[in-house]
Amino acid sequence: MEEYKIKVVETICAIFVYLMLKLIVQRIIRKVGAKFKYRSSRIKITNKIVSVLLLIILAIMLIFVWGVDQSELLIFLSTILTVLGVAFFAQWSIISNITSTLIIFFNHPIKIGDHLTIMDKEYEIEGQLSDISIFFIIIKTKENKKITIPSNVFMQKMIKQGTSG
Repeated sequence: MEEYKIKVVETICAIFVYLMLKLIVQRIIRKVGAKFKYRSSRIKITNKIVSVLLLIILAIMLIFVWGVDQSELLIFLSTILTVLGVAFFAQWSIISNITSTLIIFFNHPIKIGDHLTIMDKEYEIEGQLSDISIFFIIIKTKENKKITIPSNVFMQKMIKQGTSG
């Protein structure tokens, strides 16, 4: 019974360290974002990424604290990765959308909040880039309608920046 008390205390300590690290890192990210005048949307996404990474580290720490059998863990992880691999490679558009989202977020001249026009042969879309999610680009029109476009399709369109607002 004494062994479980030690594991509970270690778990509480690990969670406490996780929460403190999360707060400290978020403050640092906010300060750096303010210093370099990054948009709040970039700061928000960076905070989300760091939070997920810290959560993964916490999960790994808790696995070691509770002594999960490594061979069982390896079997579990390999099963999960196999299923994910089959799912991703069975659907190339998912990989294409995720890759396109990363390219749009980090390298595209259009940023969240910018006004744009997507010039298409059949239908021209004009509005403000409201969000960049993992699979879709969300554009808010003048009529307050939200239009979602798959990221890989957005990458293939000709975009005119700064047309309204």
